Amino acid sequence: MNPCAICLGGIGAGGGQAIFTAECSHTFHFHCISASVAHGHQLCPLCNAHWRELPFVRPADPMPPVDLVQPPQHRRLPTQPADPVVFDDDEQVGPAAGASADSPRPAGASSNGAVVVKTYTDYSAVARDSSRDNFGVLVHLKAPGTEAAGGAPAPRAPLDLVTVLDVSSSMHGRKLALLKQAMRFVIDILGPDDRLCIVSFSSRARRVTRLARMSDAGKALCARAVESLTARPGTNIAEGLRTAAKVLDERRYRNGGVSSVVLLSDGQDNYTSMRQAFGRGSPNYAALIPPYFARTDTTAGDRTAPIHTFGFGSDHDASAMHVVAEASGGTFSFIENEAVIQDAFAQCVGGLLSVVVQEPRVEVACVHPGVRVGSVLSGLYQSRVDEDGRAASILAGELYADEERRFLLFLVVPRAEETDGDATTLLKVTCAYRDAAAGGYINVTAEDTVVARPEHAADLARSVEVERELVRVEATEDIAAARAAAERGAHQEAVEILENRRRAVAQSEAARGGDAMIAALEIELRDMRRRVSSRQSYARSGRACMLAGMSAHMQQRGSSSQLQLPSVIGFHAGGVTTSMAGANQVSQQVAATLPYATPATLAMLLRSRKAREAAAESGQQQHKVQEGAEGSEPKVPEELNQ
Repeated sequence: MNPCAICLGGIGAGGGQAIFTAECSHTFHFHCISASVAHGHQLCPLCNAHWRELPFVRPADPMPPVDLVQPPQHRRLPTQPADPVVFDDDEQVGPAAGASADSPRPAGASSNGAVVVKTYTDYSAVARDSSRDNFGVLVHLKAPGTEAAGGAPAPRAPLDLVTVLDVSSSMHGRKLALLKQAMRFVIDILGPDDRLCIVSFSSRARRVTRLARMSDAGKALCARAVESLTARPGTNIAEGLRTAAKVLDERRYRNGGVSSVVLLSDGQDNYTSMRQAFGRGSPNYAALIPPYFARTDTTAGDRTAPIHTFGFGSDHDASAMHVVAEASGGTFSFIENEAVIQDAFAQCVGGLLSVVVQEPRVEVACVHPGVRVGSVLSGLYQSRVDEDGRAASILAGELYADEERRFLLFLVVPRAEETDGDATTLLKVTCAYRDAAAGGYINVTAEDTVVARPEHAADLARSVEVERELVRVEATEDIAAARAAAERGAHQEAVEILENRRRAVAQSEAARGGDAMIAALEIELRDMRRRVSSRQSYARSGRACMLAGMSAHMQQRGSSSQLQLPSVIGFHAGGVTTSMAGANQVSQQVAATLPYATPATLAMLLRSRKAREAAAESGQQQHKVQEGAEGSEPKVPEELNQ
């Protein structure tokens, strides 16, 4: 019978006390180690191992979330701790806010054009006497831009944004100062029809502001709230998310626009039990996610808010942040460099402010009676194929302005019959979606997918679009395989997987053709290979980097982690450039550095970079003035020198 290293009491069967087994295999009485962790001890008392999985610790004095900052005209007495708190004090956006959510405009109404749907076949022809069991077809969606007819800015959907911010002790100092700077930028870029709620968490979560409209008064309120944030002990991510769920679920006015949550943390939740039964298996990170954020059936018009998560620094729980984002339809980003936190927020919020398409559903129907859909590659987007293979569907997720989605379908194509003519019509593809700004529902139909059926079809070139997407999908699969190898300690295997895939990417036709996305993919694989080479480097940044990369590629959406790839990014008035593209076109330079970037996210990145440079320059000038004042001798009036 082994003793507990804290109380020295015996540990064994029949003792009547709960036992905690740590990752390092040492055992303790559960109440002993829980009390130790509650006092901030996160190392094994016996071997000093740093624990990633901590025992559940319940706050000694649980309280419901409370308001820290309220508008002067709505000051209230503090709510009694025992009373339930209902967050139904959100500010109304306009005279029709809330009423228009259930009254969309007529179907077909669009403010800035429609989604463009195209298909590309693996090869342009299949010989008449040949059949294919795995014939690739690419379905490509592109959202409309932000300009209406005539070049004027199109109206956009209002945004309800809840920021859930870690203010634990580890955020003290420079980290908290940079977070406040980033939040001031977010407040500045939101428009008067957008609403913002700030939630902070340490050992407890607090709703710092109500869901307030970003008028001048609302911005001033939120700016004061941001400045009031202070670091406190504890990291309770789950409570922060529960508070965000209450804000969105209990709001009185639903503007019918876009809702989202941004979560930032630099640590690990030490207040929520995530251990599986008997301490076996991976932690149950789903315990962090409130039921409100579970994905719903968008075909019924029931939309939930994605949680976009940001892991800050090397000590955050990347696995937890990735699971939270993936389960809610959000993205996970790794902020390794503290200085780019504002840019990371800018890229994310810039996208949210440009949502033009909601609830897109792609329907695929086989036309020729012998054609069947075998499989669909859609990443994290839900897809299904009918049992008989005659139809398939894909839920493509919200689209930012000018954002693109690509999905690969693999078909069974039969031999051509005499009655088939010179071509076989394979598919009819349609896309139905909700216009985010106008509120109406729109249906778009692509041209029929057709393949020629000549007598002979030798030496045909593969479609560039299909080949490019295959390269991207295969690389994404190998990133996941390399991560799995690194998780089980096979770091050399992980390096070999990534290096083999990098070589395949570099030798692909897309790479030889100068495709900018493929160039960026090769750089990313090289960077990941370096980060998985040892246990230390993988724990420090490799795990977070790979999970962020998987999040970006599986959702085909830009990640702030890509801002930190080993290339030189230059922001200027004309756009964004990078040193690795030389004198090529700016569009290629941008894509090679920032995969999946859209004009809206790039514009917001440029705005953020300019704001940071202006703030740095202003700080330097103030520093010089102070140095000059301290170093100069006082000037003596001339009359005293006579």
